[in-house]
Amino acid sequence: MATGATIHTFEIHLADVDRGVYEELSLRVARHPSETAPFMVTRILAYCLEYAEGIAFGAGGISSTDEPAVFVRDLTGRITDWIEVGAPDAQRLHHASKLADRAAVYTHRDPEKLLAAWQGKTIHRADAVVLRAFDRSFIDAVAAEIGRRNTLTLSATEGQMYLELDGKTFEAQISDYTAG
Repeated sequence: MATGATIHTFEIHLADVDRGVYEELSLRVARHPSETAPFMVTRILAYCLEYAEGIAFGAGGISSTDEPAVFVRDLTGRITDWIEVGAPDAQRLHHASKLADRAAVYTHRDPEKLLAAWQGKTIHRADAVVLRAFDRSFIDAVAAEIGRRNTLTLSATEGQMYLELDGKTFEAQISDYTAG
């Protein structure tokens, strides 16, 4: 865990209907002092919506350029899914797409600005890089409710996300784009 990080715990009931993923997760999430609450919320949502065997949080986007924010490793230790959070540059996506079988970005920022920043830049297999965006007001509202200990129920189906955090409910659309 990062030095000086604040530890948040999450008991998560996950129902990703479209992927057929139903899990009970217990997460300890280290929030680095330079990490904003909206970034942490987006990172947790990315973890949940990408949940698979071998998933882990990385240090990417905070203090490391060698790891993404979230990744999935296969049984040999190779990164199969590289999941960025926020607004990575095209060069980082290019590297990710070459290294892993699949690259994705989860953002709480304006997806049109992000896509425009990538336009015309070299990104390996850009048409396969998925960008999933959440409305900023949704992320800010959820971030305002995060405490040190949290109980979260997350249901996702047909591009809609329903979230209950410690008794408060939120709903948002998940917007999907491709980098290419």
